[in-house]
Amino acid sequence: MKFVYYNDTGRKVSIHPATKETYKVECDTSTIQPLQERIFYLPDNTYPWVKMWDYGEKRGLSIIVIPQTDE
Repeated sequence: MKFVYYNDTGRKVSIHPATKETYKVECDTSTIQPLQERIFYLPDNTYPWVKMWDYGEKRGLSIIVIPQTDE
């Protein structure tokens, strides 16, 4: 499944390494710049659960994308 994240926060958003390493979501893990889109490819038959947290103005925002199923 393809999931598109659009960074409308006005701040840089980093991607937690577990998105790719643990949850096997395929993506470019470079920082998402303001007004930039990022495509995440999730395993078949899943949908995204996204968590965002704030490290403060200087360190920015971070997200993790975790594939979920209804099972």
